[in-house]
Amino acid sequence: MQPKNNKRTIRAWAFFDWANSAYNLVITSTIFPAYYVAITANKENGNHVVFFGKSFVNTALQDYTLAAAYLVVALLLPMLTSIADYRGNKKIFMQFFTWMGAISCGMLYFFKIETLEQSMIFFGLAAIGYSGGFVFYNSYLPEIASLDMQDKVSAKGFTYGYIGSVILQLICFFFVLTTPFGMTQGTASQLSFLLVGIWWIGFAFIPFIILPKGSPNARSHTHDILRGGFIELGKVWKQVKNMPILKRYLPAFFFYSMGVQTIMLVAASFAAKELGMDKTQLITTILIIQIVAIGGATLMSRLSDKHGNIKVLAWVVAIWILVCIGAYFTTTNIEFFILAGIVGLVMGGIQSLSRSTYSKLIPQDIPDSASFFSFYDVTEKLAIVGGMFSFGLIDDITGSMRNSALVLCVYFIIGLIILLSLLKLTRRHGVESK
Repeated sequence: MQPKNNKRTIRAWAFFDWANSAYNLVITSTIFPAYYVAITANKENGNHVVFFGKSFVNTALQDYTLAAAYLVVALLLPMLTSIADYRGNKKIFMQFFTWMGAISCGMLYFFKIETLEQSMIFFGLAAIGYSGGFVFYNSYLPEIASLDMQDKVSAKGFTYGYIGSVILQLICFFFVLTTPFGMTQGTASQLSFLLVGIWWIGFAFIPFIILPKGSPNARSHTHDILRGGFIELGKVWKQVKNMPILKRYLPAFFFYSMGVQTIMLVAASFAAKELGMDKTQLITTILIIQIVAIGGATLMSRLSDKHGNIKVLAWVVAIWILVCIGAYFTTTNIEFFILAGIVGLVMGGIQSLSRSTYSKLIPQDIPDSASFFSFYDVTEKLAIVGGMFSFGLIDDITGSMRNSALVLCVYFIIGLIILLSLLKLTRRHGVESK
């Protein structure tokens, strides 16, 4: 077993975020949404597209595709993470999902309106690859960092992710803006999707080489693989039910994640559709968010040391409520830029702090950390499914993404109420608010 807080191991772990965050920025947040809206725009038909014979609003189809992808992940991961702990080979699963995501991003190079059906399938597979790999990546946190270091190490991972994704975004930005070698903006965008796949799998080899194979205490079983996996998952579930603080934290995380994750996935589409921003403005906006998020993750880590994780999370969720209200009333690019800066500050903080809070709430030095983290990640994925589906449905019915933003506000309010009750619960149990 490797000692905890090893700098080389932590750096390698953080490079996984560096590798796959390029997908999150280029594919879900900037160039792909702008490219998708541009090639599917059809004002005379209400921006509708036909997908396997059924008509959808273009942005709603994108939301439904992501919701379906995350639902698949939510259904698969409990079994896969249990098997990973059961066999002690979670790195193999991490590699599998990484290859799936990277190859799918590369296939988006061929995305044209004529290939809509096939390309949206690859778009969904890329999302499965990204989110599927993340659960095994997250589960390394309690193995490589001691309890007192987990906030800082979690923040380090997100910081690496923001920096790495910004670097590739700038490279893609150069191609999209300058269109060298006779490219059009469309072909430059398609090249960006290919570059994401190469970047993703290329830098992922750093953690693949350095991180340990899997749970160091994986035990031998006489059960077959599938049955053994579900047995291990059942054991974890019994433990969770007897942890009152963790059991209360998960629903709070679920509701505010419905808002956070959905906003991150639809921000660029919102700006393109509701405000008419072009690719240059969209990329600039998302870069603002990423750069500010680097400081946000570090700031929230320091605030949590002083005030406790739950209290800081409650503050941040309150700010997210104001963001949703602000999005509804935003009408100019300047207003959206200001809103983007606020989103960046709280985005990095809430992601990093949510992960480290959960990591600190679960039992430390356990042999089945991947199974424990499956509850965290399945909660997050189901939140994305609910958030994206409701956002897309309201957009589909009303034709306005602004109305969808107000629905997200409700989710944040519910999450805040549960967090405040959790603060009272921690005091009642005589423990620090983590």
